[in-house]
Amino acid sequence: MNFDNIKKEFPIFTHHPDLVYLDSAATTQKPHSVIEAERYFYEHQNANVHRGIYGLAVEATQAYEGTREKARAFINAKKAKEIIFTSGTTEGVNLVAQSYALDRLNAGDNIIISAMEHHSNLIPWQQVCLKKQANLLVIPMNTEGVLDLNIFKHLLNHSTKIVAVTHISNTLGTINPIEDIIEIAHQKDVPVFIDAAQSAATQLIDVQALNADFMAFSGHKLFGPTGVGILYGKEELLNKMTPYKYGGEMIRDVTFEKTEFAGLPQKFEAGTPNIAGVAALGAAIDFVEKMGRVNMSNHIKMLLENATEKVLSIGGLEIIGTAKEKSGIISFIMTCPDTSGRGVHPHDIATILSEDNIAIRAGHHCTQPIMDFYEIAGTARASFSIYNSLEDIEKLVTSIQKVKKILSL
Repeated sequence: MNFDNIKKEFPIFTHHPDLVYLDSAATTQKPHSVIEAERYFYEHQNANVHRGIYGLAVEATQAYEGTREKARAFINAKKAKEIIFTSGTTEGVNLVAQSYALDRLNAGDNIIISAMEHHSNLIPWQQVCLKKQANLLVIPMNTEGVLDLNIFKHLLNHSTKIVAVTHISNTLGTINPIEDIIEIAHQKDVPVFIDAAQSAATQLIDVQALNADFMAFSGHKLFGPTGVGILYGKEELLNKMTPYKYGGEMIRDVTFEKTEFAGLPQKFEAGTPNIAGVAALGAAIDFVEKMGRVNMSNHIKMLLENATEKVLSIGGLEIIGTAKEKSGIISFIMTCPDTSGRGVHPHDIATILSEDNIAIRAGHHCTQPIMDFYEIAGTARASFSIYNSLEDIEKLVTSIQKVKKILSL
């Protein structure tokens, strides 16, 4: 598929025609269809979901549950009840940490994560371990940003309650071999949680083929709205879990003495949800399916290969994260010292690029342990999507060269 004219689908580029947006790992831009879906809901269908028998309530519920079915098909879950609506990946991680892991951990048990996790897939597991005096074990990585699965095999034992790993690192771009990770963990009967925040938009994900136990992703990195996401869990596991949030919608029967919770998926969807956001998420899934995840992945891979070659030709620049299997993310530092004898701060790079209307991210990217591993304060990060082009790469390279000139590197 040719994405040469794709920018016309995204209103942001109409309002900012000179924008070179290279921050899709943080959030993707939204196409007309997604924006229109949320507007349409509020103008034509606005009502609360479930229980209402009047027309608007029925339409709202159909839109809401229709997205649940789209999400089920999108990742090939077995049943729609295995799809839980959340506020995003972060809530999905916290839900599993609090409702699954916490009840199963005892002192001396362990949870395994990887060395490249986003804080959202680190802190929730860390905190439940601290509460239960359990151990948080870490799969190490090498300097290329590749996990050591041999050490992972040795970390797994009868005290491991869950393994939680990212599919794609938001900082390094590494695409982790989640098929192998799941298979290894299941040999010890250990369930696996997959953080798919960076992968859902461009990777074909089949949770049944993967045999994944839990998976979470966010709408806003899938060309959808902020404040909405998906948690997938196997039905048998979700049924054994107790909610960690309480309120309306998630009950079957209540007295002053006790509460009987509703079945799946309502059990984990307390309160009035982001109904309009869910409707727009359905439009985002439709958009991704129309574009084709393989097509998008191929386009981004082309951009990555071109950008990597050209960026590496710039003297005094080092890419952090050089795994063979990578997504469209380039994190880099400028290693030439400035007049104070230190490396260039990523914020200075981002500021100068911003003057050329180039949007990148700078900092630790919510992965401080990665920065500690490489002994750096942070990186400048360019991340690509379908609305980027080879021309954008040329502008990026030209602007980085401008950084060198301004800072006399």
